[in-house]
Amino acid sequence: MKYLKTRHRFLKHLIILPFIYPAGILLFLLDFWIELYHRISFPIYGIPAVKRSRYVLIDRHRLQYLNVMQKLNCIYCGYANGILQYWVKIIGETEKYWCGIQHRNKEGFVVPAHHAEFIPYGDEEAYRREFSAKKTRMF
Repeated sequence: MKYLKTRHRFLKHLIILPFIYPAGILLFLLDFWIELYHRISFPIYGIPAVKRSRYVLIDRHRLQYLNVMQKLNCIYCGYANGILQYWVKIIGETEKYWCGIQHRNKEGFVVPAHHAEFIPYGDEEAYRREFSAKKTRMF
């Protein structure tokens, strides 16, 4: 909780407050939509469902030594960070299904971990070897 070491923090936090908590509403709405996509599409694609409880854990608000505002912040961060990691997994599994080709090497680009299973960018031979025997039409 680095903010506890910040001087003159009340005004700074009050100014930022309208930007942080409304984003939670957007996260909640997008969470509903992505979960709907996940529950409908994955069974159709034959992709195993991603277990939400492996990514979202909201527990720090139970700590008795935190005040009410700290507990609220811990709920928000536990949900927001967990749900974003959950979405990364869902979208990564979707990318594996629909694409499977790495991005080109670009300095500074953070390569997603699931791209390790993809064929290299620009490797037409690997593409043909991996996918040519299969249907190449989208639908």
